[in-house]
Amino acid sequence: MPDVQTTKLCRSLCLTQVTEWNDGFVHRVEDYLVSEEPLEIRLNNNPVSVTMRTPGNDLELAAGFLFTEGILDSADPIENIESASAGRNVVDLHSRNCAWEPQEMQRNFFAASSCGVCGKATIDSIRRRGLAPPNPQFRFPADLLCHLPDLLRDQQEIFGRTGGLHAAGLFGASGDLLVLREDIGRHNAVDKVIGWAFLQHKIPLGECILMVSGRGGFEIVQKAMAAGIPAIASVSAPSSLAVQLARESCITLIGFLRGRRFIVYSGEERCVPLEATELMT
Repeated sequence: MPDVQTTKLCRSLCLTQVTEWNDGFVHRVEDYLVSEEPLEIRLNNNPVSVTMRTPGNDLELAAGFLFTEGILDSADPIENIESASAGRNVVDLHSRNCAWEPQEMQRNFFAASSCGVCGKATIDSIRRRGLAPPNPQFRFPADLLCHLPDLLRDQQEIFGRTGGLHAAGLFGASGDLLVLREDIGRHNAVDKVIGWAFLQHKIPLGECILMVSGRGGFEIVQKAMAAGIPAIASVSAPSSLAVQLARESCITLIGFLRGRRFIVYSGEERCVPLEATELMT
């Protein structure tokens, strides 16, 4: 197949020519591709991380990453956050009174789109941060969860054209979608959602459910814990480390949320059975 041009339609979407084989017939057609580019995150002009991401909502991604990794604990000291003049793939956040010391971090901050915790000590490092368990009083009807995947999918504009993106959505206690972000990396999508809340001073998110496409990995639980999110739901399986952290952190973790079925791995007390729903009102 000869080289063909890839046309950039927007920051998040490209168009290219492909060869389609369909039941013995071969066609040349145009196909949509999701964009993937590196983003360098800087803090006070110092490089912190490079992550492969889908361009879009980069300021939220940078803020969410720095917050969920414990480098920033409040948006109040932020003086400025902008795409650096060096290029659109650089975000530089300026914060006063930031005590971040690069040499003290245990993590090698180069994250590929498939990995959110490369080189980082796992649960022990989370314990040392001293994060408080999320809202223990939060409750929601179990039936509400069954509607979240469709609500999430209906709002995935770029996924609908490419089929190649993860999504994270933040839902209120009544099932209303507060914000949705897409990215080629599931942990980036979560950082964008949390970054949105962080920059609007909405943290902690103690009355919310985080819904993610794909699996519920350790990095998703870690980021939700940092944001005070009490419940996480995913359409696929969680990892053993994710379940362990969710149980230690008193987070409700839902997996295999498909149709009218799901599995509760942790925090089942927050899922109110249908017959008890009326008692909540």
